[in-house]
Amino acid sequence: MYFILSAVAIVAVLGVGFAAQTGTAKQGSTPGDASEQSSDEPTIDMSRRIDGDPTALGDIAAPVVLVEYSDYRCPFCAVFARDTLPVLIDEYVESGQVRIEWRDLTVFGQESIDAAVAGRAAGAQGLFWEFNEATFRDAPERAHLELPRERLLQIGRDIGVPDMARYESDLDNPALLASVTGDTDEAQSFGATGTPLFLVNDTPISGAQPVEVFRQAIDRELAEAAE
Repeated sequence: MYFILSAVAIVAVLGVGFAAQTGTAKQGSTPGDASEQSSDEPTIDMSRRIDGDPTALGDIAAPVVLVEYSDYRCPFCAVFARDTLPVLIDEYVESGQVRIEWRDLTVFGQESIDAAVAGRAAGAQGLFWEFNEATFRDAPERAHLELPRERLLQIGRDIGVPDMARYESDLDNPALLASVTGDTDEAQSFGATGTPLFLVNDTPISGAQPVEVFRQAIDRELAEAAE
């Protein structure tokens, strides 16, 4: 289902107009309208910009960072991964304008947590985004993907994880679990209760919105960064 988020929490913590982004943008106004934000509004930067982060794509110095809070069992997260992410990579990431940083927000039970740890395990061998693509590729559009341990192992084999013994061992790695838990705690600290949620710099986008919604937010942030 679509992301459930308190509008009060998102405005208070992120300092931006959640309703303006998810509603007004669909009615013809552009994110670049000067009336949408005042210069004295508080902002928050959730980017990490860690060099060599396997869960990130793009230039560490990109002017815009898109932070994605996601769950591997979320059908709308899969829609974004299949339909929108490749477009954003082609149009913005490859040119150095946008960096994408993944965050695990595990909301659909133990299999969500296990899958998030598996993603980290694949990332430890340089295959995080390959794991993402393979996991979301055949996900159902309306149901929660089933991801038992054997399926996670099969995904590892399918994407060519070079050291499967290490990968399987890492499925029980407490450090990787702590990274997953830390991401989820971060999201819940500002009111997140479901997925997907995106922050384009400090502009929130809720749900698997059409690609044009992401373009508008990114273009506005690029314009502001250029000022």
